[in-house]
Amino acid sequence: MHKILITLLMLVTCQSFGQVQEFILNNGLKVLVKEDHRAPIAVSMIWYNIGSADEPGGITGVSHAIEHMMFKGTKKFPAGVFSKTIAAHGGQENAFTNNDYTAYFEKIDASHLATCFELEADRMKNLLLDANEFAKEIQVIQEERRLRTDDNPQALAFERFLATAHLTAPYHHPVIGWMSDLKQMQVTDLQKWYSNYYAPNNATLVVVGDVNPEKVRALANQYFGAIPKGIQVVRKPQQEPPTLGKKSILIHAPAKLPMLLMGYSVPSLNTAKIAWHPYALEVIAGILDAGEGSRFAKNLIRGGHVATGADVFYNLNSRFPTQFIIYGAPSQNNQIMDLQKSILSEIDILKNVLVSETELHRVKNQIIAQKTFEKDSIFGQAMQLGLLETVGIGWHAEEDYVNAINSLTPAQIQQAAQLYLNDNNRTEAELVPTAQNEVHP
Repeated sequence: MHKILITLLMLVTCQSFGQVQEFILNNGLKVLVKEDHRAPIAVSMIWYNIGSADEPGGITGVSHAIEHMMFKGTKKFPAGVFSKTIAAHGGQENAFTNNDYTAYFEKIDASHLATCFELEADRMKNLLLDANEFAKEIQVIQEERRLRTDDNPQALAFERFLATAHLTAPYHHPVIGWMSDLKQMQVTDLQKWYSNYYAPNNATLVVVGDVNPEKVRALANQYFGAIPKGIQVVRKPQQEPPTLGKKSILIHAPAKLPMLLMGYSVPSLNTAKIAWHPYALEVIAGILDAGEGSRFAKNLIRGGHVATGADVFYNLNSRFPTQFIIYGAPSQNNQIMDLQKSILSEIDILKNVLVSETELHRVKNQIIAQKTFEKDSIFGQAMQLGLLETVGIGWHAEEDYVNAINSLTPAQIQQAAQLYLNDNNRTEAELVPTAQNEVHP
């Protein structure tokens, strides 16, 4: 009788869209399952709807710190047991923290999926967060920051650029945290963060591979179903204030080469008032920097020999307003101002001359092909489902991507460039190489 009552209490709702099955447990845990029977393996991912963008000043880096501590054990599975157990089954495990989420994953023989669920469910609720373990691990995190950012001039320039570009959108502090916050962080900061946000109703479990959806649902019920709900995460919208002019900064660091970063404040899929704008920005990024046929490669690197490299980064899947970033380094015989002039010239062409149908078709095909190649991997499929669901776009939006890209016209590309890629909307950062021992106050 007791088992029957438990089963009734753990009833789930179910939706099916194409190959993806969605289940929601009674405690709010969302489960997404996609079958891929090409090999007897599975990827299990648990995505928590919390990231560095949610961190207030004073505890920046706490989401990443918890990621580290999630491998430090529970009473049932002490430190080191999690990783050893997965390895013993021939699997791999790891985790990553982002501005918008924290995720943990296992790649494993599909027959051992229950082991992954048991381990993940245990540390969702029962993490020890031992003060002595934290005292050692925070030193590791500080050293990680020194190596990856403080002693890396290019990473340091990106960090300072983002801190300048974002006024209210919460991407102005680094995922790893400011060093001053890491030095004063206490295990009690992690305990509060963990108790508030590591709960089933703030998580999505994604499983892709050689699995049966109904069996996955049963396993999810078995291991996660009894974990109680946590608090409901509520975020207030954060919109950047109107831009009032170009922002510029200099970063003096012991780099071997100078570097230029130029960013424009732009919407994501989550924040765009006009739905096609982020897709147009995605295609603009491709026109400028998609392979050897891109305009940057032809005109800045091979043709004009102005740059040793020039790249574009834009993430249309971010939770908040974001940046369309162009960065590069001048060639040996050119200066930063030469590179800047050439980049701005390419942008002006986009704004004043319609892209040809031939070029637009080629770029669309490249972008769509890249998305298709990502689906060849079961890990790539799981990543896309978890990311879209966690940032609030919704996993089913994956199906909209190809149609949205293909429907764009040359006039829309031009309109998006004119609207967003303008001087008043720009933040610039220049990395200025200094001598190794040169100090700036």
